[in-house]
Amino acid sequence: MSADTAPVTVTGWGRTAPTAARLIRPRSYEETVAAVRGCGVRGGIPRGLGRAYGDAAQNAGGAVLDMTGLDRVHAIDADGGTVLCDAGVSLHRLMEVLLPLGWFVPVLPGTRHVTVGGAIGADVHGQNHHVSGSFSRHVLSLELLTADGGVRTVSRGTPLFDATTGGMGLTGVILTATLRLLPVETSLMSVDTERAADLDDVLARLTATDHRHRYSVAWIDLLARGAATGRAVLTRADHAPLDALPARARGAPLAFRTPRFPPVPAFLPEGLLGRTTVGLLNELRYRAAPRARTGRLQRISAYFQPLDGVPHWNRIYGRGGLVHYQFVVGRGQEDALRRIVRRISEQRCPAFPAVLKRFGEAAPGWLSFPVPGWTLAADLPAGLPGLGDLLDELDEEVATAGGRVCLAKDSRLRPELLAAMYPHLDDFRSLRTELDPRGTFTSDLSRRLAL
Repeated sequence: MSADTAPVTVTGWGRTAPTAARLIRPRSYEETVAAVRGCGVRGGIPRGLGRAYGDAAQNAGGAVLDMTGLDRVHAIDADGGTVLCDAGVSLHRLMEVLLPLGWFVPVLPGTRHVTVGGAIGADVHGQNHHVSGSFSRHVLSLELLTADGGVRTVSRGTPLFDATTGGMGLTGVILTATLRLLPVETSLMSVDTERAADLDDVLARLTATDHRHRYSVAWIDLLARGAATGRAVLTRADHAPLDALPARARGAPLAFRTPRFPPVPAFLPEGLLGRTTVGLLNELRYRAAPRARTGRLQRISAYFQPLDGVPHWNRIYGRGGLVHYQFVVGRGQEDALRRIVRRISEQRCPAFPAVLKRFGEAAPGWLSFPVPGWTLAADLPAGLPGLGDLLDELDEEVATAGGRVCLAKDSRLRPELLAAMYPHLDDFRSLRTELDPRGTFTSDLSRRLAL
């Protein structure tokens, strides 16, 4: 086990709230137990690949447990479609291993550089939520190292499972997980693309046609105003069957290739993604999209995570970093969504990118983010004047509508709004107190929101 004796700076992907902590890298289960017991009075929090945008995997003055050293794939049932792996295995690695066998990760977020433990702790969602739900729906069981040093096998349908999936690492350290997989015939996607003229057009199209596709998402132009407010480009996709591939591609239908581009420089000038630049990018993207196109074949990596090919793409927002704001409002609350979109548009917020999705059935996780309805996510320059006040206003709108803000993306939500957004908050707090009375597992997020 390696440990930095001097505190190091730890931050989320948004780079907005850095804090200092001891970084511990266990290489075995035994070392993980020792690390938990040696966290100290400020406690510790498990961390994967650092793609949570906010402060969920930070712990000022305490310990941060880097779990990426536990990265073994233990067993694959190629007939039944399950995999047993360490929590430190990345979704990228799983795709490399599973795709040649005809299996795919059941839920894939906006980046494949997420560990299995992180995917469970945040209960991540993808473009297929309306069909497949969030990540925890496909977790059959997991092994959890709790604050007393014991390892528990946690099964679906138990309170500890519901507290851990979406629990942001606060119930313990996930050591292993058994996942149910999705069968596929190829490593290509069949993609349909179309334009939507405004927000109402987007909502109507998604509502009417989402059920026909496994994956669905709308890129939305939050700088458009007037009659074009909320205009968007919709993409819907399914895994391409073997007979959809041209003859030249059928020799290696499950090959997994990922593009690689030069990294973004460490220091870029502030304001690079201002209103003028983002407005031009949005206009180009909307005009370049076909009015309607069906059946285009794309590689999995190009369809799901185009930004993953650009190392450190978050640097493009400059030293100030970015705020990734994501909320969900339920079905029947479309007026609240319309008001929020208009508000962002009126404020001329250079959101790039911004995406809208339709959520399906909610997960049982007590702090899981998705509920049936509409979710909007937008990347915003952290230094944008007035951004904090604007997002506070939007939080109020979301809470009044019975919606919630995504905790894995957050670094600024006011704690008094949390109970309105997460009705099982008291259940989570009670179980956490019972399981970890000394507060061994703690984070900047948990202190800020009194989780």
